[in-house]
Amino acid sequence: MSLLTGLISACASKQLNPIATVPQVDLPKFMGDWYVIAAIPTAIETESYNAIESYKIDKDGTIATTFTFNKGSLNGPHKKYEPRGFVVKDTGNATWGMQFVWPIKAEYLIAYLDENYTQTVIARNARDYVWIMARSPKISKDDQKKLTDFVKDLGYDVSKLRQVPHNN
Repeated sequence: MSLLTGLISACASKQLNPIATVPQVDLPKFMGDWYVIAAIPTAIETESYNAIESYKIDKDGTIATTFTFNKGSLNGPHKKYEPRGFVVKDTGNATWGMQFVWPIKAEYLIAYLDENYTQTVIARNARDYVWIMARSPKISKDDQKKLTDFVKDLGYDVSKLRQVPHNN
């Protein structure tokens, strides 16, 4: 086998399957505040503390999203972003486009959601960013391990996960 064939084969073997989403999301039940417990963060949230993502269905059916956090420390400057979520039709409400800047919609996949709507994992097929979120600012060590293992099983490098500290 030539070097080139070996490299192509190695690259092909690392190709990951698309991330499966949960079958159905009850949007009204999903709305409200979600505390970011851990994340492989985007550039704007690498120094986030007290991070909360809040969702509300607007009259036009889009999702008004508010992402707030303190930058750099628990008492750092307050930051607020208001992207808009667009639920992709025929996905059980589990695939969204999240728009920070028009016209770009970033992929937002609800890959895990417990039956009580208290814990979720938001993923992307690129495996570049991921968020473990909960309805409370802290979760048990067992739940943290379960969700981290879930993220790892999706094909993420969990060594990149950043725990997000919260005041409460």
